[in-house]
Order: sequence, then structure tokens, then C-alpha cells
Amino acid sequence: MSQTPEKISSSPLHEQQILILDFGSQYTQNIARKVREAHVFCEIHPCTKPLSEIKTLRPKGIILSGGPASVLEKDAFLCDKNLFELGIPILGICYGMQLISHILNGTVSPAEDREYGRAQLNVQEDSGLLNGVKNNSTVWMSHGDFIKKLPTGFKSTAFTNNSPIAAIENPIKKIYGLQFHPEVVHTSCGTTLLNNFIFEICKCNKNWKTDSLAKYSIQNIKTQVGNGHVLCGLSGGVDSSVVAMLVHKAIGDRLTCIFVDNGLLRADERQKVEHEFRDNFQINLDVVDAADRFLEKLEGVSDPEKKRKIIGNTFIEIFEEEAKRLGNFEYLAQGTLYPDVIESISFKGGPSVVIKSHHNVGGLPEKMNLKLVEPLRELFKDEARKLGHEIGLPDTMINRQPFPGPGLAIRIIGNVTKDRLKVLREADTIIIEEIKIANLYNKLWQSFAVLLPVKTVGVMGDARTYENVIAIRAVTSSDGMTADWAHLPYELLAQLSNRIINEVKGVNRVVYDISSKPPGTIEWE
Repeated sequence: MSQTPEKISSSPLHEQQILILDFGSQYTQNIARKVREAHVFCEIHPCTKPLSEIKTLRPKGIILSGGPASVLEKDAFLCDKNLFELGIPILGICYGMQLISHILNGTVSPAEDREYGRAQLNVQEDSGLLNGVKNNSTVWMSHGDFIKKLPTGFKSTAFTNNSPIAAIENPIKKIYGLQFHPEVVHTSCGTTLLNNFIFEICKCNKNWKTDSLAKYSIQNIKTQVGNGHVLCGLSGGVDSSVVAMLVHKAIGDRLTCIFVDNGLLRADERQKVEHEFRDNFQINLDVVDAADRFLEKLEGVSDPEKKRKIIGNTFIEIFEEEAKRLGNFEYLAQGTLYPDVIESISFKGGPSVVIKSHHNVGGLPEKMNLKLVEPLRELFKDEARKLGHEIGLPDTMINRQPFPGPGLAIRIIGNVTKDRLKVLREADTIIIEEIKIANLYNKLWQSFAVLLPVKTVGVMGDARTYENVIAIRAVTSSDGMTADWAHLPYELLAQLSNRIINEVKGVNRVVYDISSKPPGTIEWE
């Protein structure tokens, strides 16, 4: 199978862009999201991207990200000095600012103490970048080096108590630097700073909008596919649903979706998918009942990674079988998002060797020889949701909480059986019902039940019991990369516990998970 999609057509949406060169910062995706939230197209590229390719992209501006290393290290990742002679506005953030100084013959030195956390910014010079930024604004620092001597032509425009040089600029060459991170929420003036760079310095226009994206995506699919036929693995989640609708709007009945019921789904999941896509949207939908097949292969398996591999491989087998049975297809549509694309290229410029287990339909055999249609590969999750609204998907589908590809199997700690699935499914249904009643569903990133591999003693109806334990997991997050446990009202927790114990046969105890990510993960496996 082709591992890359066919080259997409050019679009006015891409005629202007901000280019981010990634030096390995944990916040790089935050920068891209902030730029796109300002309705300007933005892409992340490895810091090793050749200058000739950067020129070809013709960006309106370039942002040099932060990074975990020091520019003083022997093997530090630098950039071509000629980058600063292109006449393109440049903003360096943290490591990026130190990089500017280092390459342009300033002096960077190790700080006695690493500066991490909140600081108060003092503006000392008029600056286009700092326009509208108030004195004593809170900024987020995370660095171990500092600029000791500025390069020729630069001036310092702001400082903090621990950073005598917190912002620099050369307005003639339009090169700017910030020692702090404007892309994180802890920096109160971050949006103002980035907007000043994007609009006042780079002179960008606001043309990256979901209504334009919908028209562009549909037309692009028409151009790419022509008279061909497309196969799509439909899970019922946001990403695959948006992809299916886009492709259907582009080519109609030449799209066929395959939904595999693996027996590991939430209550009524299959019926909901069939109703929405087959009955409401009139999309060709092939439903495969493979529950017994999955459960047979999972019998006696408790290791979480083995579960994932079994589920992923079995899915691939079934998908391939169905594709052969249904006829000839030239294209495979899948819901690859921009974070997936970013993850495939390390900040060092090398390909990632890690492939997510059971992610989309990504591991289909090469012998299928299908060309990829990936209309969401330029989008973040929130952009995909907005696009879904534009093309008419219902809110109940667009605003669904994420659900793992391996389904309930990784929320059952230990062996997966029909009986244990029944217990978990019933408990999970109660949690979702009560979370919605409390009007918290759309405020939480995820909320679900986990079936633990232990039993505890209880007393029910004056009789001793020895039954299962259900853990409730509810978290808040903006992107799933970090998460905090949700501070659910005690009354809600009491209601959840009461209903689960009374209504789910085989459960006599309920606990609440109050761990954050990190150090934990959102899912238990």
C-alpha cells in the first residue's frame, strides 16, 4: 500500500503560511495551534529542513521553536546562517532566541540556575512585537542558558527579575526573539505577541477557516480520486466520520465504508453507526459481525500490548477479507490527523519507528496496493470537529469523547470475556448517562469505567458478597497530551457509585481515579 497520499492540489488557503522549524520543544504543537486559531495556515517542519526547501515554501514568516538542548552543546541542532538573510520575518522562542544570538555572533552562556515557571515581564523599549503588552504581564519561562551579549543590530526590549534579556529584536531585518513561551496558557500576553508577529510583522491575512476548508477538501478529493472507488474504515469516531462524509460529498456512491463490530464496543454503538450513516446519510455501509472471532483470539490474554496487537491484526485480516469480497478499490480513505503526521518525523529529521497500535487503518498489507486519501492530514482535532460541523454532522457525533481503537478490551484489566465485557459495558453506560445529566459531558475530555482484576468483600442484602471493582476515570484536557483528573461533585460520585452497585450485577465496590497525566495515562492500558 502506498504510505503517502498523492500530492494535493494547490489552494489559496496555502498561498500564505507561517513555517515552524521544530527543535524538539514539547510546546511546538501549541505554537501551530495558536497560529491556526488566528486563522492563518501553519506547518511544522524539522529544524534540519534544507534552506532550498524553505525558500520553495515561500512562508510569510518563520518561527524557531524551543528545544530541550543547549546551543552550546557540541551536537546542538542549528540552522543555516543564510536563513536570516532571506528577508522573511523570524521569531525565535526560548532555544530559538538563543539560536539567533549564537549564530549571529552574540554570546550565549549557561545560567547559574535554570529558570522554570512564571515570571513578570517588564517592557523597556517600544517594540512592534510587544505592542499592547502590559508591564508585569505573567510569562512562562523554561530555560537553562541566557544571552550575555546581543548580536550587532539587536536591542533588548524586555526583561524579568531573573532574565536581563527576555525579548530581543532587529526591526530592520525583522528578526525577533522571546526567552519565554508565548504559546502556553501560562503566558497571559501570549496571544497578543503571536498575533503581533503574524499580522503586524508578517502581514498575514485570516483565510484559514473551516468553511473554506470544507469546499477545498471536497474539491481536492474529487480531483484526486477522479472516477475511482474509495474504501473507508469507519469506526463511528469523529475522525473517520468526518472523512466518510467528506468523501461521500465528493464522490457519492463510489464510497464504501466498512464497520467492524469487534464485540468490544460501547452499548448500542453498532446500531448508532448503522442508523446515522446508512439510514440518515445514505452511505454504502458494510457491517461485519466479528465479535466471536475477536473474543476467541483474546481468550486468556491479559498483557495490554498483546491485546492491542491481537485486536489490530485481527482487524486488518477482516478488513482485507471484506475489501476483496466487496470488489475493486483504488483508494483507501483514513482519518490521519496533523499530529499523526508530525509524529512520523522526529525533530531531528528522521522517521519515527513507532507505529501506534490499531491507529486508523494504518497497517494494512502492502499487497492491497491502495492509494491513500487523507483529507484531515493538515488538521488538528479541534479543526476536524469544526469541519464536521460545516459539512452537517450532528453535534452528538462531533462532540463525542475519544474512544480507543481496541475498545473496551483495554479498559478490562486482565482477561477479556463476554461476562466481563457485559459488566464493564453496563457500568460505562451509567457513567455516560449521569455525566450527561449533570451537563458535564462536553466539559470533560473523557469519562469512562475500568474493570479491575480484583474482587472485594461486600455486604448486600445482609449477605456477604465477593464481587468486582469498577474504577471511574474522568479527566479534563485540551489535546489529550496532558490531562488532569476531573473534580466531579461528591453528589455525582455518590450517584454513580449507587447506580453501578445497584444496577450492575457482579459489582460491589466503586473507586475514583485521581491521577493526572503525567505521571499516569488517561487510559489504564
